[in-house]
Amino acid sequence: MDGYVDLLLAMKLFTRVVDAGGGFSEIARQTGSTQPTVSRTVAALEDHLGVRLLNRSSRAVTLTDDGRQFYELANRALEAAAEAERSVGRRRGTATGLLRLGTPVAFGRLHVAPRIPVFLARFPDVEVELVMTDAFVDLVGEGIDLAIRIGDLVDPTLIARLIGTTRRVTVASSTYLERRGTPIVPTELCTHDCVIYTRLATGNRWHFGGPEGPIQVDVRGRFRADNSEAVREAVIHGAGIAVIPVWLFTEEIQTGRVRIILKEFEPTQLPINAVYPSRRQLSAKVREMIDFLVGEFEASPLLSGIGMSDSDAGRDH
Repeated sequence: MDGYVDLLLAMKLFTRVVDAGGGFSEIARQTGSTQPTVSRTVAALEDHLGVRLLNRSSRAVTLTDDGRQFYELANRALEAAAEAERSVGRRRGTATGLLRLGTPVAFGRLHVAPRIPVFLARFPDVEVELVMTDAFVDLVGEGIDLAIRIGDLVDPTLIARLIGTTRRVTVASSTYLERRGTPIVPTELCTHDCVIYTRLATGNRWHFGGPEGPIQVDVRGRFRADNSEAVREAVIHGAGIAVIPVWLFTEEIQTGRVRIILKEFEPTQLPINAVYPSRRQLSAKVREMIDFLVGEFEASPLLSGIGMSDSDAGRDH
């Protein structure tokens, strides 16, 4: 294919196609383009270089030997170009561009989205797109610049910064406790209906601290969900007992509709981390968002590990 090729754009699309496992349609969706346009751009790049970068079949798209070599070189070139752009941005002292921020669903709704207008007012040249899911998605493949992860991190390819701490509590609605009674020690949970969050690393084995050391209890229940919003609603409406971040309930605990139980056996607190892909340099917009969230969460009792006091949350009676 003769003619002008936007080499930088072509390299960006090529590397993103590779990162997405050969998904031309997925990259077209992410970039607001079309599958034929992405395919033509990569083909034009191959013609420009005079080599085939990808082997295409009806089942898969794979890298050729030349493609693997060019992929590594293209990533270095793109990172160098991005660093040059950022250096200019640092001299101007501003953050710019679109920031795609990943968050868990309930956490994003309750504690990220309400704070975004303040960030946007502070940085008028930045746009923010929230990508809300409880799944641990591939940041590079999904084109996410920064993500908030709650819990211990298991992906060694990510760089993380601690931005908060979440206190977890054992809760149930007042109607459930009136109907089934209030457990006094964690082992009594075995006789109760428990609402299980399936994305919890320990599954239906709940871990508690106590006066005499750690306690593990295998719980059972007829309702489970992979989304904390669903767990929250199930608890509020009396489906059973759950171990859950205290920030999921504010008004419900304060009014007594939902009650914290087993206060002497509190579950282990979980870290709140901001994570981003290690192969990327930290852009000004990402750096500013991380610093913003650190400041916001440090000022929040719910997100700094303090949780709500008993006077705020209500008593166990």
